[in-house]
Amino acid sequence: MVHKLICGMIKPRGKSNLAPIGCEQEPIVENSQNQIPPQFQVEVGEKEAEGIYSNLVFIAHSPSEVILDFARALPGLPKARVHARVIMTPQHAKSLLGALEQNLKNYEAQFGAIKLPGDQNPAKGLGFKS
Repeated sequence: MVHKLICGMIKPRGKSNLAPIGCEQEPIVENSQNQIPPQFQVEVGEKEAEGIYSNLVFIAHSPSEVILDFARALPGLPKARVHARVIMTPQHAKSLLGALEQNLKNYEAQFGAIKLPGDQNPAKGLGFKS
């Protein structure tokens, strides 16, 4: 079976080098003419390459789309502000979920388990008790 390496690549506008952001192998289904589908590059503009910080995501859906509203909640402010909205098909949302799961497994293999607020693990605490 033939495999292709799928990598997310970032190429900031005006730069000549690409930086990989995550890779995984996936089997290639060959068509009747035994041709491999062409690869493509994704260019990221300077503004987009800066990114947007978000610590809150609102998720909604309809039968045909999933909507992700990325917001930022700041201490002392009564409202969170949405800074980006991403709309995708349910199929793309499920693919995103799989990619996030794989990347977080890779992250934890490299850097250790991600601790979530409220997780109780007395063996691996900071030594503080309430």
